[in-house]
Amino acid sequence: MPLLDDTDREILSILRADARTPVAVLAQRLRIARGTAQARLRKLEEGGVITGYTVRLRPDSEPQRIRAWMSIAVEGNAATTVIHALRGEPAVGTLHTTNGRWDIVAEVRAESLESFDAALTRIRMTPGIANTETSILLSTYKA
Repeated sequence: MPLLDDTDREILSILRADARTPVAVLAQRLRIARGTAQARLRKLEEGGVITGYTVRLRPDSEPQRIRAWMSIAVEGNAATTVIHALRGEPAVGTLHTTNGRWDIVAEVRAESLESFDAALTRIRMTPGIANTETSILLSTYKA
């Protein structure tokens, strides 16, 4: 993975706010040549810093969708295996490694209580997971 300088970090910051920002706009905001911005973006992609682009939805844009945080305790040194397995689970939106009692926190999403229950069952059967605790998100407030 390439070392990041201030310009690379600024590119990432701009793309986090809007992944669809055109290269010309990146160049303008960073006060660098368009070719330089394109080359840096390519370097970040080829170096594995940027692994893809995605869409972020407002929490209230899907009012019927069930969302929850699942705290996961992992057996022994199985964290990498568990993360790899959970990245393939369609109901898992994001994964975070943590310290303390829980090793991983996953955002779980589902369309109904039945599909939510099925997702929890699949996740809990993942080899390497020792214990889980799930909290359904009821309301979201901006800080």
